[in-house]
Amino acid sequence: MALAELYTQYNRVWIPDNEEVWQSAEITKNYKAGDRFLHVQLEDGTELNYPVDPAALPPLRNPDILVGENDLTALSYLHEPAVLHNLKVRFVESKLIYTYSGIILVAINPYKQLPIYGDAIIHAYSGQNMGDMDPHIFAVAEEAYKQMARNNKNQSIIVSGESGAGKTVSARYTMRYFATVSKSSSNAHVEDKVLASNPITEAVGNAKTTRNDNSSRFGKYTEISFDQRYQIIGANMRTYLLEKSRVVFQSENERNYHIFYQLCASAVQPEFKHLKLGSAEEFNYTRMGGCTEIEGVDDRENMVETQKTFGLLGLKADFQMDVFKMLAAILHLGNVGITAVGDDRSSISLEDKHLNIFCELLDLNCDKMAQWLCHRKIITTSETVIKPMTRTQAVNARDALAKKIYSHLFDFIVERINQALQFPGKQHTFIGVLDIYGFETFDVNSFEQFCINYANEKLQQQFNLHVFKLEQEEYMKEDIPWTLIDFYDNQPVIDLIEAKMGILELLDEECLLPHGTDENWLQKLYNNFVNKNALFEKPRMSNTSFIIQHFADKVEYKCEGFLEKNRDTVHEVLIEILKESKFHLCANFFQDNPESVSPFSSTISIKSARPVIKSPNKQLRMTVGNKFRSSLSLLMMTLNATTPHYVRCIKPNDEKLPFEFDSKRVAQQLRACGVLETIRISAQSYPSRWTYIEFFSRYSILMTQQELSLNDKKQICKIVLQRLIQDHNQYQFGRTKIFFRAGQVAYLEKLRSDKLRHACIMIQKSVRGWLQRKKFLRIKQAAILIQQYFRGQRTVRQAITARNLKETWAAITIQKYCRGYLVRRLCQLIHVAAVTIQAYTRGFLARKKYRKMLQEHKAVILQKYARAWLARRRFQNIRRFVLNIQLSYRVQQLQKKIEEQSRENHGLLERLTNLASTHMNDMDTIQKLELDLEKLTAQKRTYEEKGKKYKEDNKSSHCGHTVLINAHNCMKVFEMLKYFLTEKMDDLTKQLFNDVQKEENQRMILEKNFQNQKQDYEKEIELLKGEIKILKEEKTQLQHQIQQEIVIQDGLKIEVGQLTKQAQKIPELQKEIELLQIQKLDVEKQAQSQKRELREKMSEVAKQLLESYDIEDVRSRLSTEDLEHLNEDGELWFAYEGLKKATRVLESHFQSQKEVYEKEIEGLNFKVEHLSQDINHLQKLFREENDINDGIRLEVSRLTSENLVIPDLKQQVSELESQKLDLENRLQEQTVKLKDKASYLSILRTTEAQNEIEIREKKRLKVTTQEIEGLSNGLMQDEIQDEVKSKIKQETTRLTVENMDLEEKLDMKDRIIKKLEDQIKTLTKTIEKTEAHAPALSKEYVGMMEYKKEDEDRIIQNLILDLKPRGVVVNMIPGLPAHILFMCVRYADYLNDADMLKSFMNVTIDGIKQVVKEHSEDFEMLSFWLSNTYYFLNCLKQYSGEEEFMKGNTPRQNKNCLKHFDLSEYRQILSDLAIRIYHQFIIVMENNIQPMIVPGMLEYESLQGISGLKPTGFRKRSSSIDDTDTYTMTSILQQLSYFYSTMCQNGLDSELLKQAVKQLFFLIGAITLNSLFLRKDMCSCRKGMQIRCNISFLEEWLKDKNLQNSSAKETLEPLSQAAWLLQVKKITDDDAKEICEHCTSLSTVQIVKILNSYTPIDDFEKRVTPSFVRKVQAMLNNREDAPQLMLDTKYLFQVTFPFTPSPHALEMIQVPSSFKLGFLTRV
Repeated sequence: MALAELYTQYNRVWIPDNEEVWQSAEITKNYKAGDRFLHVQLEDGTELNYPVDPAALPPLRNPDILVGENDLTALSYLHEPAVLHNLKVRFVESKLIYTYSGIILVAINPYKQLPIYGDAIIHAYSGQNMGDMDPHIFAVAEEAYKQMARNNKNQSIIVSGESGAGKTVSARYTMRYFATVSKSSSNAHVEDKVLASNPITEAVGNAKTTRNDNSSRFGKYTEISFDQRYQIIGANMRTYLLEKSRVVFQSENERNYHIFYQLCASAVQPEFKHLKLGSAEEFNYTRMGGCTEIEGVDDRENMVETQKTFGLLGLKADFQMDVFKMLAAILHLGNVGITAVGDDRSSISLEDKHLNIFCELLDLNCDKMAQWLCHRKIITTSETVIKPMTRTQAVNARDALAKKIYSHLFDFIVERINQALQFPGKQHTFIGVLDIYGFETFDVNSFEQFCINYANEKLQQQFNLHVFKLEQEEYMKEDIPWTLIDFYDNQPVIDLIEAKMGILELLDEECLLPHGTDENWLQKLYNNFVNKNALFEKPRMSNTSFIIQHFADKVEYKCEGFLEKNRDTVHEVLIEILKESKFHLCANFFQDNPESVSPFSSTISIKSARPVIKSPNKQLRMTVGNKFRSSLSLLMMTLNATTPHYVRCIKPNDEKLPFEFDSKRVAQQLRACGVLETIRISAQSYPSRWTYIEFFSRYSILMTQQELSLNDKKQICKIVLQRLIQDHNQYQFGRTKIFFRAGQVAYLEKLRSDKLRHACIMIQKSVRGWLQRKKFLRIKQAAILIQQYFRGQRTVRQAITARNLKETWAAITIQKYCRGYLVRRLCQLIHVAAVTIQAYTRGFLARKKYRKMLQEHKAVILQKYARAWLARRRFQNIRRFVLNIQLSYRVQQLQKKIEEQSRENHGLLERLTNLASTHMNDMDTIQKLELDLEKLTAQKRTYEEKGKKYKEDNKSSHCGHTVLINAHNCMKVFEMLKYFLTEKMDDLTKQLFNDVQKEENQRMILEKNFQNQKQDYEKEIELLKGEIKILKEEKTQLQHQIQQEIVIQDGLKIEVGQLTKQAQKIPELQKEIELLQIQKLDVEKQAQSQKRELREKMSEVAKQLLESYDIEDVRSRLSTEDLEHLNEDGELWFAYEGLKKATRVLESHFQSQKEVYEKEIEGLNFKVEHLSQDINHLQKLFREENDINDGIRLEVSRLTSENLVIPDLKQQVSELESQKLDLENRLQEQTVKLKDKASYLSILRTTEAQNEIEIREKKRLKVTTQEIEGLSNGLMQDEIQDEVKSKIKQETTRLTVENMDLEEKLDMKDRIIKKLEDQIKTLTKTIEKTEAHAPALSKEYVGMMEYKKEDEDRIIQNLILDLKPRGVVVNMIPGLPAHILFMCVRYADYLNDADMLKSFMNVTIDGIKQVVKEHSEDFEMLSFWLSNTYYFLNCLKQYSGEEEFMKGNTPRQNKNCLKHFDLSEYRQILSDLAIRIYHQFIIVMENNIQPMIVPGMLEYESLQGISGLKPTGFRKRSSSIDDTDTYTMTSILQQLSYFYSTMCQNGLDSELLKQAVKQLFFLIGAITLNSLFLRKDMCSCRKGMQIRCNISFLEEWLKDKNLQNSSAKETLEPLSQAAWLLQVKKITDDDAKEICEHCTSLSTVQIVKILNSYTPIDDFEKRVTPSFVRKVQAMLNNREDAPQLMLDTKYLFQVTFPFTPSPHALEMIQVPSSFKLGFLTRV
């Protein structure tokens, strides 16, 4: 189809506009060939006759369905206005900043932080094809990474654009993507170091400009190196053309490099005090632009961040401080004051503060520096001349020195960063990220803009060649004939700049001349190129500028400063001064062969973008232009050796307003960055490309039924296209795609929309016709109804006459009397029947009531006597119990008093013994003294006798005079001795008397005390006597009681004798029981025979009744009128009703009798229970009496051994003991006898009662059957009618059924009797066993596995490591290995071997860890061991002996609990292990199902016929028609079913299974929703229907598996709401309110993202207007939710392991032979 034929009415075109560049207009009249004007109407309604050239008609506008596409090449019409409009719609309305343009990613700076760069977004794009997701910088990075890994070829990402367009941020995000996706397993944190290089380079190389707050003032190419596993191992950075002039000069509202302001902001910090800095306003180099701060930027915090990144790269504090010293020195150098001395001289004061600080920081000679900043040295062949400089020259020299120092410092920092990012291994591949300035044109363009535009010319040439190459490869791959495409080649401009005698060479030549000037160089350019080269022009109004025609635009350059900037020279003397610096960093910068300051200098080779060629000849020094050209050629060589990927950053407006689109500025940048050139190259051939499957899905509506019947879709597409487009040159068929020329897709879309519009009209026509027909039929029906009523009324009026009225009135009167007669007769019959029935029923009820009252009266009498006997017995027991307690208490009191008396007696005895001992000692001393006195008196006597003898002798002889003298002397001595002895004797007697007096005093005191104690004892004795009297009285009472008990015991003995006699009769009773059983069988046989006889009698009676009446005779007797009256009055019915009531009365009678019997049985059971309770009570009393008697015995024995004071009490206690013993023996005998008696009595009573009940029931059955027979006979005789036969049959059948029920009840009673007989047998057997004392115990298993400690490894190997799940789960109990392991644990616990138990638990846990580690990707194995670990943990809990885990155990299981060890620590270890296995289990499931989610949930079309495919442009998602290998929704359901069946087979607990399913459903919902957020092409109404259908499949799956209560459905709620949001209407305020109320699970960011991304599939759908999105956003402002866009797919719900006790008994578990555990034995 010719392009001119598309200019028809209602089509739209683009018209140039001064403000908006292009303006849309609608054609109001068909265009014909040769017309000079095109009649159009603008969007504001104005009509216009637009003059056109038939050879160049205005560009056509794309259909709305194609507007907002992800790829500009998907547009049908490819031209500048279409590109501009598509970008504007995406940027302003949909808030999308990225768009593809073929191989280019166009990135528009939003000037706003967007939530689209998180780690979740990175993981979402990782592994995806570039066309599968929305355009993004991460998609380009992923494509580069994927091609590198797939082709083993180096890649490059070229990021270009104007200053402020976002180049630096885009490059930073690409590096972040590589660092996140290709994280290395080492601990070197290379990725962090690579990212840390950005803040440093931005601090020293970025500055604020009028266009950008963080403008990169240098070019940077970063090579990120990867190893063979494609993990980052290092990086290398090259820099290009640093803007050194910014160090010394900034324009208004601009700043110097960020690092200077960060230093000034941190000047107050202690570590920076020695730099002597101040605020940025104090330094010339930082205040020149008049702007020292950036809004929203904290330079001090940025300084901290810069220091951190230095440290992260391993650059220590010493290195950082050296760098900061150099930077501070530059700032102080800028403040050095230079004063003019005359016109041709200048000077610097030696006392200049900043000069001294500068020299101090760099350790320089201050005098020399002050001198040579104002002088220069000129060396000629003959002499050296020192020439003073003017102030201007001196300032330039100072600034040149500052620029030189900063340039060296920048290169040095880059070098050290590269050293920090070096890697020891070999680089396998790399991805380079080029962040370079885009094409620049300002009001004043200088040397920097010239170099930048030169670099962009080279890059554009490389880009054009690459695009051309890709187009050629695409055509060759699809076997499309290749035709040469004319594209713009900018080689002439490059030759103009870099060729021999080009602009750069002429500039270098002029720089070599000693007197070269900018004007001379410009004149050479004029002479060489004006009028000789079409790309070079001379401005008309200027002689200091020149114009170059670049690929993007014409640029005018000012020649001022070109030579100085190209030379970039500093005076040699200043260089020499810096070389002499003692500051090693400064000196090393300016050495001829600089030494590397790095300790790794011997092993590192750093690539430099500025290769330095040192030469002794100053004239051969390389200029800046020459260096830049060589580094640019090196860059181009690198780029040509890699596969490039292009990112073009666009600045939407100059005011930095968020989401504001300036069409002029954007169009200018699109022309400059090569996007439009790509579009132009594509548009020249076949710009629109569709895969066959996309074409078939989209345009199947244009195909006929005959075409659709073919099987080959490719052939169908060819046939349809040949039919629709006659000009075969407008398309080409490739191998996998169809290529269209410009406008053909729009034509097909027009045909499609026309077909749909026609179909809509047909549907509307049919629906409207149906509605009108329906309305017509309804009106017609109403009219017919009105006519019907009208005609009926008319006929009624015509038919009513006096005769008719009289006849109707007479008929009514007759009917009245007739009906009254019939009703009265019926009432009389009912009355008679009711009276007779009432009489019978009342009599029956009265008799029943009388019998019941009689039975109750008898029962009351029996209860009275029984309760009195029980009350007396209970009272006697209580009284005995109380007396025993009182006796024990009094004995305890007596014991206490005796103990106290014994203690006091012991004290008195001790005192008496002491006194006796002291008295004996005194008596001994007195006796000794008396003996001494006797001896002395004897001696005295002897001496006196001797004296007398001497006197006599003296008298006798003279010679005895001497003897007398001697005797006299002796007498004197004796007298002296006597005197001495008498004194001594007196003293002793005095002492004795004193001692005796003391002893007497003490004795008196003791006697008083003794008398007091005696009185106390007497009082106590009197009290004891009183108590003894009381005890005697109690004794007499006890004796009376004992006598009474003896009487009772005698009675009991008699009963015991009787019981023994009855016990002797047990075999006789057994024989009687057997006889009873035989009789019972006979009775049963008789009952059955009686039943048979009753049935036969009933049947015979019925036959006789039926035969006794001749039906024909009865009919003959009864006239027809009587029969009619009978039937009308209902007498037969009332008789039948009376019979029914009688049978109901009988039923109630039987039920009441049954209740009475049941109550009697319950009473007897209650009596038996009461007797057993009494026996238990007696046993308790007996035990308590035993305890009391034991205590009494102990107390009595102690009292008898210690107490010697109260002999009477002993006798009483002994008597009481004997009495107690007698009582104990009697009570034991009584209890034994009572037990036997009660058991036998209960058994006999129950058997007798059952037999009596059975006999009574049989008798009553006979009576009732006789009554029934009598009633039936009476009724049969009273009533004679036709229906009697059938009614009697029914009644007899019903009565037989009731008899059957009664027989069943009798059978139940017989079963109860059998049970009782069985109990009697068991009792007799137990008695025989107890008598035999030889119980036969059967061998039982106790649920343990015996093993030896050396077999532990074999158990683990066979039961854990070598076990295959598929061989276990079939026909095995769940968790069988876990139960076997626990049985082994029980055995170790049974042995009480702590080491054995600990060893077994450790090897078990290690074995489970090993098998899980070895099969970490095997789902079945993980599921199996998760289940067994869970069962093992539950077994440890269930058999731990703790009450909370034993509630659901059986008594047998409680016996199997662990006895000796507490394994709570191992339970915690197993719980942690189970959680680890569960997490790995979830990860494996997620990895298996994750590739299916997006194809199955989003891409697969489960609802046929509502395809949502659209053209996708250059990036295709599919490359062939056969899509059978793609995943579908069925794949997801099959995978889920496989997971579910495997978990069930392995016996996984239902709660754990539900948690796993919930986690899987969350993953499905999160990944689907995240993909929906990042795929604008999926955000349509039809796709919402598909998603909702797929969700319903998942819900059905949950329902089929009975997992509705697993909360899995709730995890799909965000996805369900997103699908609803795609389908719901989005126009009015009510729609916005409904969206806010319904979408509660979606955040504000997510709702806005879906609304902005909503894409209509057809022209009939409408886009969501920005105003509606703003309304929704305003309504959601109050909602507090998370700001992130993506759901966290790595989120894991908290897992809980519920305790469910195992129902399997351990003793019943058997080990299969397949386990190879024959060495284990069951215990």
